[in-house]
Amino acid sequence: MAIPVKINVFEGPLDLLLHLIEKNKIDIYDIPIVEITDQYMEYLHSMEKEDLGTMSEFMVMAATLLDIKCKMLLPKEINDEGEEEDPREELVQKLLEYKMYKYMSYELKDYMDNAAGVYFRTPDLPDEVLKYKEPVDPSELLEGLTLQKLNSIYQSILKRQEAKIDPIRSKFGTIEKEEVSLSDKMLSMKTYAAQHRKFSFRQLLTKQSSRVQVIVTFLSILELMKMGYIHIRQEELFDDIQVDVVQEPDTWMHLTEFADE
Repeated sequence: MAIPVKINVFEGPLDLLLHLIEKNKIDIYDIPIVEITDQYMEYLHSMEKEDLGTMSEFMVMAATLLDIKCKMLLPKEINDEGEEEDPREELVQKLLEYKMYKYMSYELKDYMDNAAGVYFRTPDLPDEVLKYKEPVDPSELLEGLTLQKLNSIYQSILKRQEAKIDPIRSKFGTIEKEEVSLSDKMLSMKTYAAQHRKFSFRQLLTKQSSRVQVIVTFLSILELMKMGYIHIRQEELFDDIQVDVVQEPDTWMHLTEFADE
């Protein structure tokens, strides 16, 4: 691997040319090639000829400048589009590209120097901060679903529950009020969610044994969605609504206390 050699203050022929342009305050897009070539050759003669590899790069650039100088003395060539070709155009593009990378290297060096004075420490945030979760936005959980769509499924399930009741046998015996606690239903939903990471909203309500069970299950779904434990979605219009568990059921805390409020 070759070792880069720095001659005086210039890293290479492009660096020398850029220095001469900036020193003479020349427009890089309109380089006076005769003046720059003469100054370049003067510097080239004053260089110490120690490294032939490095010197060869400067000699190639000198030949390029002399070639451009000769072309500038000749009538200008016309390209296929009918425009005059500038012999300096390729050299200007190389100088602009070199200048861009040169100043980028200065910025990177500044970043490196600044980073040398920066020290990092291991995070020691309190548990309360680590456990903090941003409040759930119900509008983001719905994803286009509306309460009307949920209500339509809810009403259809209620009609199915009514259809299961025998109009004659239901009048026999003593009808006792079924006590269903919202907190108990939410706890049972936690167990159900641990077993089913994704499930159908319609099938969940269909599995309920009574009208009251359907109502309380529906309310528990709304509460869990509001708390950010579950997420509901609908792929296409009139499709079944799917329920996704977005937080591990083991992390569902204070369900009983929340439901009792």
